[in-house]
Amino acid sequence: MGENNTVRYSDKDLNEFKALIQEKIDKAQHDLELIKSAYMNDHNNGTDDTSPTFKAFDEGSAVMSKESNSQLAIRQEKFIRDLKNALIRIENKTYGVCRVTGKLINKKRLELVPHATLSIEAKNMQK
Repeated sequence: MGENNTVRYSDKDLNEFKALIQEKIDKAQHDLELIKSAYMNDHNNGTDDTSPTFKAFDEGSAVMSKESNSQLAIRQEKFIRDLKNALIRIENKTYGVCRVTGKLINKKRLELVPHATLSIEAKNMQK
């Protein structure tokens, strides 16, 4: 073990993160579908009662305008892209390393924000 060993998470940790991120991607893609179908159903109110599964989701989103719906979709797509980039970092074994300080990002933070590339420390420096 040389001194110049780069700091990184163990393969075991990386695998755990990978599973977590994969799960989040699946959920995010599911949410994106919901957002998009809400968006599609917007101008199509005649079919409301044919989609009972949609009701619960629809109650709250009835007040949402098309604009905020598409904003939501855009945000969701970015989130999915960020998560997929995180998977690439896991493959490269650079995942969880702060791109500013080069130190490991706190595990708790990664569990909350799995696509984070900055440690709290680095984030605070940006302020």
